Amino acid sequence: MTTALITGSTAGIGAAFARRLAADGHDLVLVARDTKRLREQATELHDRHGIEAEVLTADLATDEGIEAVAARLSELKNPVDLLVNNAGFGNKGRYLDVPMADELRMLKVHCEAVLRLTSAAAESMGTRGRGGIVNVASVAAFVPRGTYGASKAWVVQFTQGAARDLAGSGVRLMALCPGFVRTEFHERAGMGTDNIPGWMWLDADRVVATALSDLARGRTVSIPDPRYKALMGVVKVTPRALLGGVTSRTGRRYGPQ
Repeated sequence: MTTALITGSTAGIGAAFARRLAADGHDLVLVARDTKRLREQATELHDRHGIEAEVLTADLATDEGIEAVAARLSELKNPVDLLVNNAGFGNKGRYLDVPMADELRMLKVHCEAVLRLTSAAAESMGTRGRGGIVNVASVAAFVPRGTYGASKAWVVQFTQGAARDLAGSGVRLMALCPGFVRTEFHERAGMGTDNIPGWMWLDADRVVATALSDLARGRTVSIPDPRYKALMGVVKVTPRALLGGVTSRTGRRYGPQ
């Protein structure tokens, strides 16, 4: 039986990964900041699917939290076969409106933690010649739109580069780039969502199903919906100067309220 470690496992896409992987018979290492929610999640998944669910409380905005998860990923006795780097958050406000401490915290979670945990997992998996890593990014990675988009662009570029470097090692890497997903993400950031059209919303369970299918196919980037694939196709051929203006207006229309 294989083991998957999921950061940010108690809500949203992370919880959807936990449900799907548990249903498929994988043991889990559940990582988040809230111990109570982690224990409740672990108990529910164990009782429903008969799998083992380990709880690891860690704040990935701190060195101590990152080091604790990296240490678990490096264990050889109970190895992790699949890492899902899902932990993340958004900040409400435009550039310079957001406190610098919050911006740096975002980069710590979205970039430094992803780098360090991917490295720990890839090194351990490489010794066994197998494993998979999913780094959750966003379609925001493909448009010029603030620190959040910039951090997710880093995730995509890093993942693609690491995947090339590890080709032939048995370790697969993929950046998952969903659009708007109905989760706690916007609520936690204090962002309004009433102005986002219904067609732009994705279901977390469907996102995860597509992601796992794309990982099995060996893809290094997954955009898990035809609508967003079409939109990103338009983005690729749009001049950057024009795209910047469009995304700024779109952000004001569909972004934080």
